[in-house]
Amino acid sequence: MMQLKTMSLKSISSVLILGLLPFLSSAQENKIDGVAVVIGKNIVLDSDIEKFKQEVELRSEGKVQISDCEMLEELMQQKLLAHHAVVDSVVVSQSEIDSRVQRSIAFFTQEYGSEDKVVEAYGFNDVKDLKKELGRVQKENLLIEKEQQKVTEDIDVTPEEVRLYFNGLKDKEELPEFPAEVQLAQIVLRAEATEEENNEIIDKLNKIKKEIEVDGASFKLKAIINSDDPSVGRNGGNMGPITKDSPFIKEFKEVAFSLDEGQISEPFKTIFGYHIVLLNKIKGNARDVSHILMTPEISDKKLEETKQKLDSIRIDVAEGKIKFDEAARKYSEDKETKNSGGLIVNPYTGETTFDLTRMDPALYGRINDLQKGELSEVFYDETRAGEKMYKLIFMKERTNTHKADLVEDYVKVQQLALTKKKEETITKWSKDKILETYIKLGSNYKKCNFKANWKKDNQ
Repeated sequence: MMQLKTMSLKSISSVLILGLLPFLSSAQENKIDGVAVVIGKNIVLDSDIEKFKQEVELRSEGKVQISDCEMLEELMQQKLLAHHAVVDSVVVSQSEIDSRVQRSIAFFTQEYGSEDKVVEAYGFNDVKDLKKELGRVQKENLLIEKEQQKVTEDIDVTPEEVRLYFNGLKDKEELPEFPAEVQLAQIVLRAEATEEENNEIIDKLNKIKKEIEVDGASFKLKAIINSDDPSVGRNGGNMGPITKDSPFIKEFKEVAFSLDEGQISEPFKTIFGYHIVLLNKIKGNARDVSHILMTPEISDKKLEETKQKLDSIRIDVAEGKIKFDEAARKYSEDKETKNSGGLIVNPYTGETTFDLTRMDPALYGRINDLQKGELSEVFYDETRAGEKMYKLIFMKERTNTHKADLVEDYVKVQQLALTKKKEETITKWSKDKILETYIKLGSNYKKCNFKANWKKDNQ
């Protein structure tokens, strides 16, 4: 069995304080749960241990398998931090909690399709119940993070410490292997409908609106027959209750909250296409709405014109007539990347580098064989919202899989050395705090051989 020490404090903590799936599944528990440990006013349940074990193994892709005792010790470490964050009067604002909750809701909604489906999947009573529990968990997450930062805020490493750390790994033949990383830039040209094609869609929606309002046609039936929303077969166009905090696009919420009960909106545009919305019922701060979505068809001629234009840009870049970053600023229609010369930001890390082994498989297939300075072929892509486009990728930087090198990888080695020093600081802090904190272990775990003195030798 691979020991937990193979994962750093940072990586295991990210599973514990950011992994929300285990906490969500707890809403479905009906049996009486055993208490594994009490730390201050915080508890760890037997079920928590199993759920987070599964989460660690899942996130490590099966490379890390840990025992109940090891998992409990990591959970106790988190609860100790949370407890002393309260003792130390660490401040967590409601706005910070709300921001985290909204990000969590957006993530789960993207996975399941709607807030109601998340509520149903994890057994909560309603969205309010789900958000309340998310708020509790995210408050504890923030307390843990801020206490860690407080304990380690003065920790730094000197160049000499970095050198000694690197040489120590080298002497033990434990130098890490850094995966292949790439830095990518892109030019995006969108294939958009003509004004005439858009007007045709608006006319169709106005006709449907009239048939419902004047002729008494069923909105649900019209949605099933006409809507391009992929979920219409399941919900008949009904989106369920939405609030101003729901992760729907701004334009949709603005229209939904401008209507009276029973009113149907005029056709309006979002990134998904054109909609009409029916306000079924006002439920306090929520609006129960249905919609019909129609998206203009992009002609084959328009698609081919878009591709040819980007092919022409590719030739100019390849022949040196224009630099890629200049071409991106001049031609690209992607607002997020064009002003930075097409540079793509990794959405998971916020950095401009991508781990090649953890890249989206479709993108990996496009760029895997490219070397630094090379261009991909022009290729078709489509967003979740149905936007059609062609893309050109430029391999701005590339480093292949390699053993750590002190010169080439100094920043990464420095970060590893800093992480290790912070881990040692947290370990020393924990040793002192354990002695002054109320800790009561469940009988099933008193035989565990912990690294720290959680049993305090008198339990």
